[in-house]
Amino acid sequence: MSRVFVIAEAGVNHNGDIEIAKKLVDVAVKAGADAVKFQTFKAERLVCKDAQKADYQKVTTDSNESQFDMLKSLELTPDMHEVLIDYCRERNIIFLSTPFDIESMLYLASLGIDTIKIPSGEITNYPYLRAAGQTGKKVILSTGMSNLSEVKEAVGVLKVNGCKDVSILHCNTEYPTPYVDVNLRAMLTLHDELNVEVGYSDHTMGIEVPIAAVALGATVVEKHFTLDRNMTGPDHKASLEPDELCKLVGCIRNIELALGDGMKEFSQSERKNISIVRKSIVAKCDIKAGDAFTEENLTTKRPGIGVSPMRWSEVINKEAKRDFKTDELIEL
Repeated sequence: MSRVFVIAEAGVNHNGDIEIAKKLVDVAVKAGADAVKFQTFKAERLVCKDAQKADYQKVTTDSNESQFDMLKSLELTPDMHEVLIDYCRERNIIFLSTPFDIESMLYLASLGIDTIKIPSGEITNYPYLRAAGQTGKKVILSTGMSNLSEVKEAVGVLKVNGCKDVSILHCNTEYPTPYVDVNLRAMLTLHDELNVEVGYSDHTMGIEVPIAAVALGATVVEKHFTLDRNMTGPDHKASLEPDELCKLVGCIRNIELALGDGMKEFSQSERKNISIVRKSIVAKCDIKAGDAFTEENLTTKRPGIGVSPMRWSEVINKEAKRDFKTDELIEL
């Protein structure tokens, strides 16, 4: 099995502060994530000034603040992008960022970012999808709030416009996502219907579901994290804290190892136990030379270094060639 690509989603949990952003990079590195992902946008190009916040945003931020003002305070400037890209290179972790408009997408491409992460909200944005396909870059597409036909249509737009490498992330866009709404089997449906690599972008409160997604075959896993869930901001409350992110990545790596290659064989670690745990045909009581082996004078016991019990029918009625004491391994 190929290595699962783990994206530590910093998102806007930097609160507009470059030092917090760098600390988030450090946390992702310590956890062993493959990439740390931020968000690239200009509030003016993303949202109308009178747009309402989502319910979860109203709870986690100033309820009197507009969505526009909230997002404006969470923008990453060009200088901040360059600092973070350099810092990620220094820390040996992949820098990713989700563009929320075409201009931001092209800006990230100009910085040499190899992968475009498309957020769930853009899955019905034809001009955006067309532009993403035309970059010719790898695309990771989140599919929250969508149905199968919408996902197929979005992938079709990407491919007809030049995208040759797309991964699809099953996702539920509620923060946090109730377990009953996760519907993780839908990830398998996406794989079967679209014949592409699939993964999972998680918004539940725990780490169980992304681990289960890996066991089901996810090749990409994305999870929000923060320095502290008590910080002010829209996404902190539904994010993992540093120790939880470490635990998640560690569990994912263990599951990768545990999945193996699918061949049913005994492992090297258990080879030494075969002769100890399996059984052999042994004398149930003293047997004299010339006596016939019978169901009454034979039994099976450990160790498994003698005649295999799978040869039982072959042994029954054969003549003992010598005396055997109780519990002695039978020889033919």
